[in-house]
Amino acid sequence: MAVFVRKLLRIGKLPGELRAQVESEGVLLLAEYVPVTRRFTGSIPGARATGSVASYTGSLALTDERVLATLSTVPKLAGRTIDQPWSAPQSGAVTAEISDSGLKLDVDIAAVDPRCEGSLSLYYKQDIPGEVLERLPARTLAFDVPPEWVFRAVGVPYHP
Repeated sequence: MAVFVRKLLRIGKLPGELRAQVESEGVLLLAEYVPVTRRFTGSIPGARATGSVASYTGSLALTDERVLATLSTVPKLAGRTIDQPWSAPQSGAVTAEISDSGLKLDVDIAAVDPRCEGSLSLYYKQDIPGEVLERLPARTLAFDVPPEWVFRAVGVPYHP
């Protein structure tokens, strides 16, 4: 029922502007209304949790140029959780792993903001065919995010 309502309200659909960009880059995989599981254990200013699990919906795009994933909670608004070119330097507090079962992002939140501690992960549950995986330049990526990214993912207002 929840997936039906999300589709009806278009929560988890890739916004048109991003879709146009992705389609011009050589689409390897484009999936919308992808179930996303967010797991958080730790503390950030404004939230403390032990084993908090939440379900969301998002989009996942793999192109010849980049990996793009969004997370949606309301219609027509999607926050980017990863927008990483394959050619970018591979270092940072977030690691991304692409497998046949989807995309997993693991975040060292203390490295993002020293006021935070614990772990945060986002798992995009989307089957990725073997032929797509073979065409990817990499299956793991690393990158940095600003502190507000962590707060937004946990659902807490960001205050510098």
